[in-house]
Amino acid sequence: MAAVLMREMVGETLRELRMSSGKTLRDVSGQARVSLGYLSEVERGHKEASSELLNAICGALEVELSEVLRLTTLRVEAHENVTHLPVRTPRAAVA
Repeated sequence: MAAVLMREMVGETLRELRMSSGKTLRDVSGQARVSLGYLSEVERGHKEASSELLNAICGALEVELSEVLRLTTLRVEAHENVTHLPVRTPRAAVA
């Protein structure tokens, strides 16, 4: 089963919320007082946001932290419910 990285799931949730609100990365980064580059990395799951930063981003998005966590939980649950097919490993040659 592929590993689920929380930072990726949180980032996807934040990006989805930002885009649905019609805000740009620049809008949110300015309001949250975080660099545009860092916010972009958080959204792409390359950086993990601290609780303080996550709270600031939520404020800029005008969404409660609990809502971000709820949506992220749903995303993680959906990933966990995916049926992963077994991977066949090649058999060793018999001598």
